[in-house]
Amino acid sequence: MRGNSSFVEILSENRLQCLLCPHRCVLKEGDVGRCGTRKHHKQRLQVLTHGRFSAVAVDPVEKKPLSHYRPGTLTYSLGTAGCNMICPFCQNASLSQCPATGGFDATEIPYTPPEHVVRDALNRRCQSISFTYSEPILALEYALEIAPLAQAAQLDLIFVTNGQVTEAPLHDLCRILRAANVDLKSFQPTIYKRTLGGELDTTLNTIRQLHQAGVWVEVTTLIVPGMNDSDEELTNIAEFIAGVAPSIPWHVSRFHPAYKSRNTGPTAADVIYRALEIGASAGLEYVYAGNLPGQRGENTYCPNCKDVVVDRTGYRVRAVRTQHGACARCGYGIAGVGFS
Repeated sequence: MRGNSSFVEILSENRLQCLLCPHRCVLKEGDVGRCGTRKHHKQRLQVLTHGRFSAVAVDPVEKKPLSHYRPGTLTYSLGTAGCNMICPFCQNASLSQCPATGGFDATEIPYTPPEHVVRDALNRRCQSISFTYSEPILALEYALEIAPLAQAAQLDLIFVTNGQVTEAPLHDLCRILRAANVDLKSFQPTIYKRTLGGELDTTLNTIRQLHQAGVWVEVTTLIVPGMNDSDEELTNIAEFIAGVAPSIPWHVSRFHPAYKSRNTGPTAADVIYRALEIGASAGLEYVYAGNLPGQRGENTYCPNCKDVVVDRTGYRVRAVRTQHGACARCGYGIAGVGFS
């Protein structure tokens, strides 16, 4: 039946457990999980937002952000309401937090069949479909439905995710994704648990598993003043990513006051630039500055000769200087997908 989850265990006549994310919510009849999108209804786990998209747009793929996946192409972007984390600095809280905070009725949003998404993506000249804006893990069942249709149409699937997913659904995710950007929000387990409502180890495992499965992975850290902006923390994050693979791009993004953190000022540009240096010192080949348009940190540089191989301003690609996936100047291979 449409909208029921298979990531569930029946515990008793009146109790079931959602197995999608580390919360593993135990729900009685009528209960809704912490994410606000999954409900126990007659011994089934209903996905209330299944195929009901609160945001649909065509974006440059660089906006996800993905700097090493088919640069300069368009991606068909979908977002359902809801999230399984509670980040107080969320830059998109009006979408991610509305189911859990009440006053949201998913049935008011029309259902969109997967074939309609694929058709519209093709008509709008996109090369991929991105599940983004809120937490796409909560739309995994729909992504699994759309995957064979997208593959037949030569459309890749992309997730922009917090990585909070358990092993069995992660295995399914690895089968269908071509690329992912994973938010690594901190390197402190206590911050993840108490402030963000998640598990650090789960996100670290997701990054490792996606990379090992051959999914193209990029990582984003939103640098929030007073939370994760110390040199020690940024070094720990950079060294972890480099330990998985030095070729994984790291996006260090500037925080702007939002949601419950409106009294926190924006991240100083100097902190972002320092993070770029920390990433390079940790051995990362590609480090980018986010939310600082027109400044250094947007271009892709060849790790060997340091020439600019992708010239960008904001989300606009002005030039790609590669040949057969390598730097046009020195021939060094540029990691990623879709470099000409």
